[in-house]
Amino acid sequence: MQELGEGIAAINWHLFTFLAIFTVTVKKAETVNIRGVFEAAAHRILREIPGLTVVSEPTPNKRGVDAVLHFAGHRAPVAVEFKQNANAATAWQLVQLAEARPAPALLLIAGKTTSKAREILEKHGIAIVDGLGNAHIELPGLFFHLEGRRRPGRAETTTPPTRLRGKAAIVAQALLQHPERAWQIKDLAEDAGVSAALTHRVLTRLESEEIVASEGTGPHRVRRVTHPTALLDLWAEENVDRPIRTSAYLLAQTPKRLIRELGDRLSHGNIDYAFTGAAGASLVAPFATALPIVELWVQATAPAEHVCDVAEANPVSDGQNVVLLQAKDDAPLAFREQIDGLWVANWFRLYVDLRRDPRRGHEQADHLRREVIKF
Repeated sequence: MQELGEGIAAINWHLFTFLAIFTVTVKKAETVNIRGVFEAAAHRILREIPGLTVVSEPTPNKRGVDAVLHFAGHRAPVAVEFKQNANAATAWQLVQLAEARPAPALLLIAGKTTSKAREILEKHGIAIVDGLGNAHIELPGLFFHLEGRRRPGRAETTTPPTRLRGKAAIVAQALLQHPERAWQIKDLAEDAGVSAALTHRVLTRLESEEIVASEGTGPHRVRRVTHPTALLDLWAEENVDRPIRTSAYLLAQTPKRLIRELGDRLSHGNIDYAFTGAAGASLVAPFATALPIVELWVQATAPAEHVCDVAEANPVSDGQNVVLLQAKDDAPLAFREQIDGLWVANWFRLYVDLRRDPRRGHEQADHLRREVIKF
């Protein structure tokens, strides 16, 4: 035992702490305690986390401290925020809160969190514990991480009244196109090509998420985007496309030539389209990557066979270098832009589509956001 103790003492302290906490997590030993007074829902969530023990006791009378973590002979005060649900917008609210009061560290306890919310919170050093079994607490001398395996119950799957998908997503994109503009509902509805009622519902939702703020009253009331980064992340998180995909092959000497021939032929055939994915990114923000498949949205009313005929492409079941995407309406074509005579999905649509591409899509999306979108 003495030799073991001398060996541990020689190990880097952070590595030792990591190993200690990892052992605690697996064996469920009472080594990581969180002491404080919590509301019933938060207490219930905390006590379900393996390796984390809740001790109900008042915290020291210190401003901003809601609980104290005790671990490996150390103690760390934390401020606690409780939310029933936390999405990307909620995460950005907490980031702003943490930046406004950098001490003590912030811990979110939530019934349910989205993967994007957890990604944002972890990146900005905000600890999290949720009712799905996810936990990430990273403090000096402590690294505690668990991947949740529990699925949300029926009550937890209730969706917000207006999710940013379909035509509601077009409203979000209109706001992103001009984040500095003061919008009246009728002007935003006209720009997005949707009803004023839907526009009002979207703005009400975004106000509740603290992404949009209103100014004035009555007919002079306007809305402004206060956090475009949060708006883009929320839309990327909630927008779900299930397009009809048609695979095709078009002989071309290079990917660049393939894009040009496709665009020119569809334009001459009066078929609306917009390049997306890696093909669209290559026209907006070139990234050093191969381009094995060209993806493009085409108008919903055009039969896929007709689109292939106009493009002089052959439908195939494998070996494709072209994929035609068709939604139930033309929402994916909203705010498309023309670059060198070719139609490309707008920057924000392009970003969202890239994030869903398993072929290095995240890297290209990050490049587009950093170099072009810039928020």
